[in-house]
Amino acid sequence: MRLESASAYNTPARLFHWITALLLLVQYVLAWTMPDVHRDTKPVGLIAWHLGVGVAIVLLVFVRLLWRSMHAAPPEPASLPAALRALGRYTHWLLYLLLIAVPLMGWANASSRDWSVTLFASIPMPPLSPTGSPVGHALGDWHRVFAWVLLALVGLHVGAALFHQFVLRDNTLARMLPSHRKQAATKQ
Repeated sequence: MRLESASAYNTPARLFHWITALLLLVQYVLAWTMPDVHRDTKPVGLIAWHLGVGVAIVLLVFVRLLWRSMHAAPPEPASLPAALRALGRYTHWLLYLLLIAVPLMGWANASSRDWSVTLFASIPMPPLSPTGSPVGHALGDWHRVFAWVLLALVGLHVGAALFHQFVLRDNTLARMLPSHRKQAATKQ
């Protein structure tokens, strides 16, 4: 199957995608290796890094959505059934929602603990809930639950990309890979 270069995502969209994926991988590694958070836990070390990466993810996703609002995604393969198109769209928007909501829940929980949240360990961020807020504390529990939901959704996303590549063979995965634009341009 020959793909035209217009069917590939542009360079900024691909960068946003892969940087988000990398930050999310780092975030889960931090979450699984950092100490458990208890009443007397201090936001230092891996916990401070986890908070900072969460802020970076939120900001990156907002920039990504702003970019997406000004630059449409390339068209999907014409052979893709309508149900799969709809499922893909809903899954992507749910990913965006969770990529914003999960870190914001963690940030609100950190704020309720009176923890400073910084971006790149130097730029202070405003608190999202008052110190001692029961809602902020509860959001910490929801943060954990929805982090697992997000991980499952990422697994579905990866599985769908592999399904497109190896079962449907429609080059959907290739549209997000860095080498695709060069390959598509040379085939013309």
